[in-house]
Amino acid sequence: MSRFPAGPIRARFPHGLTGRSRRLRPRLSLLSVLTPALLLPLPAAAQAAPDVIVVTGTRTPTRADQALAHTTVIDRTRIEEATGRTLAELLSREPGLQFSSNGGAGKASSVSMRGLEARHTLLLIDGVRYGSATLGTAPWENIPLEGIERIEIVRGPLSSLYGSDAVGGVVQVFTRGGTQGLALNGAVTLGSHSTRKLAGGLRFGQGAFDGSVQLAQDRTDGVSATNPRVPFGSFNADDDGFEQRSASARLGWRLAQGWRLAAHAQVADGETRLDDGPGADARAGLRSEVLGLQLTGTVRQGWTTALRLSRSADDYETIASASAFSTLGTIGTVQRQVGWENSLATPLGTAWVLVERLQQKVSRPGKPFAVSDRSISALALGLNGRAGRHGWQGSVRHDRNSQFGQQTTGALSYGFDATAQLRLGASLGTSFNAPSFNQLYFPDFGNPNLQPEEGVLRELSVRWADGGHEVRVAFFSTDIRSYITPGANPTNVDADIEGISLSLATRLGGWTLSASGDLIDPRNSNPRNANFGKRLPRRAPDVFRVAAERQIGAVSFGGAIYSAGDRFDDAGNSIALAGHTTTDLHARWQLARDWQLGVKLNNIAGRQYENVLGYNQPGREAFVTLRYSSR
Repeated sequence: MSRFPAGPIRARFPHGLTGRSRRLRPRLSLLSVLTPALLLPLPAAAQAAPDVIVVTGTRTPTRADQALAHTTVIDRTRIEEATGRTLAELLSREPGLQFSSNGGAGKASSVSMRGLEARHTLLLIDGVRYGSATLGTAPWENIPLEGIERIEIVRGPLSSLYGSDAVGGVVQVFTRGGTQGLALNGAVTLGSHSTRKLAGGLRFGQGAFDGSVQLAQDRTDGVSATNPRVPFGSFNADDDGFEQRSASARLGWRLAQGWRLAAHAQVADGETRLDDGPGADARAGLRSEVLGLQLTGTVRQGWTTALRLSRSADDYETIASASAFSTLGTIGTVQRQVGWENSLATPLGTAWVLVERLQQKVSRPGKPFAVSDRSISALALGLNGRAGRHGWQGSVRHDRNSQFGQQTTGALSYGFDATAQLRLGASLGTSFNAPSFNQLYFPDFGNPNLQPEEGVLRELSVRWADGGHEVRVAFFSTDIRSYITPGANPTNVDADIEGISLSLATRLGGWTLSASGDLIDPRNSNPRNANFGKRLPRRAPDVFRVAAERQIGAVSFGGAIYSAGDRFDDAGNSIALAGHTTTDLHARWQLARDWQLGVKLNNIAGRQYENVLGYNQPGREAFVTLRYSSR
């Protein structure tokens, strides 16, 4: 099955206001009960990592508790607890994020933020832009978890920092880096659907040098990707497996005092099976490459500089197919980027200046697109600062796109510490998003007259934090002009999205607890369009999450509940997908200083559900993992 955007091939092409006060109805009664409860004072407990440093939301190192945008960090422990879940599923357990998947591991997946399209979420890997310029989205399904050290998630309009695609926010994956001395790690996982995973690596450092090498191999027989509801007669009841081999490496060298040269690489090769109708399967190869080189240093006191060169590639090869819509061969994207960034300490905070150039080139089997490459040159400026109770962040970016001319975006954020525990925040930002090459030029599918999407995003937030407890409430609204409709023959319309996001983290009676809830209302707001007032497809209007963790001696255990409401699969809201609730459990036993045994149970009730019409999600699963990590 190829990345064609029509017929069965949409397996690699998932879909990514007026009367506002009457539309935030889903589970509103539950929200009205939860909101006062979440705002009640909480008992004191140990402070949760106040010194965590993040970079994605500001482009400069910032303490996580001082970031104005809602920023989440998923650490290595949380990643290890996600056994049996994909990266897209792991992300969907965080406030404001949802995912959809065409049939389990190795199948086309998408991640959206706060009701926006999947193409509005930018993925960075170690600072390198990664994705498919034909689809306009990131291929989340081929990114292995074993090579990831941590993940930063930033919600909100970040086009003024990163350009196109960063409309709803940015997910940045950081691969595992070096350490002083020598540290070895390894893991073996066995589980449902004949799942076998083997991973290992080493981290090292001595003197001026440090580095890391990680290798992994995954294989699963999977579940049937489709069910009889799938369009175009693609259903086949057999299991659709996935296998993947991946490697990542990082190397750093401290040069003169204050200067560092670093290189990193990540490669993943996968092969997945897809359904092509009764008794017929397709096979597709997935390849992801990310390469980067970075020189950073201090020019003088208060002035640091960074020069970055990078290349990323995404290939999807249709190896075999029984579909008349598919063509054998590879459809691919290559992105090359060079950037020079400087940050300077000023009386008003840290100012930064970025000069950047991005080149995108796509290819496909047979006749090439009418246009197969584009370049974007950019200049961006920003300022991040704090004084007393006040915090601020501003940025502006000017892009010159070889296809669409010039675009300028900007953002302003302000935070006021009303008390030592309570922060009030407000932000306003503009964004743009260029159409993908498929949306523009795919034969009998695209529309070469499409214009870039332009958005205005607003947010009001309240954050209360004290002694390791945190409550956050955000009210957000997004207006997108020239919104690109999903599916064949896309057009530009208008769309409005509004919502509320709540999250809570606390410690109580030896338990670490977290909960979050999102209510969103994404609508087609173009009165001249046939789908005016309809909900945008493949978004659940209400999502709730609860998680708990406890450690007793050498054993830690916990669980998580994820609940998503009904959604529609089409722009006309005629095809409904039922909501679902899943429960996962996990436990870890520290056998010895360097050895750990983990057990994971996913979807313990065996709930059958879809978040894309006709595509199954895995039922009940069990996994056992033995890990080694020298200390």
